[in-house]
Amino acid sequence: MPERGEIWLANLNPRRGTEPGKTRPVLILQSQALLDADHPSTLIVPLTTSLVDDAEPLRIRIPASGRLRRNSDLLVDQLRAIDNRRLIQGPMTRLPHALMHRVGEALREVLDLVEE
Repeated sequence: MPERGEIWLANLNPRRGTEPGKTRPVLILQSQALLDADHPSTLIVPLTTSLVDDAEPLRIRIPASGRLRRNSDLLVDQLRAIDNRRLIQGPMTRLPHALMHRVGEALREVLDLVEE
């Protein structure tokens, strides 16, 4: 069972339009309560190894660690829910708390949930 903050491999095929496809790492974002309740889908953010510098909040750099062997960017604007059967292997690594906090800030900005 995946846990919030872990990176897993997921099969995102078939892709549509600008969606990232193929089997790729994804960050598990869903609340741990829903994951523990065996909810049938999971909120994820895909990763890419096509790096773009200084692109926050749309991208956040994830350093290679554990079984994630290459530096990658989180595609924050590609947040989506996937069926749990798309998760095929993991965890590859777990993001540290400070990095998850940056992801949360980026999501709030992209979704316009920033308090004024």
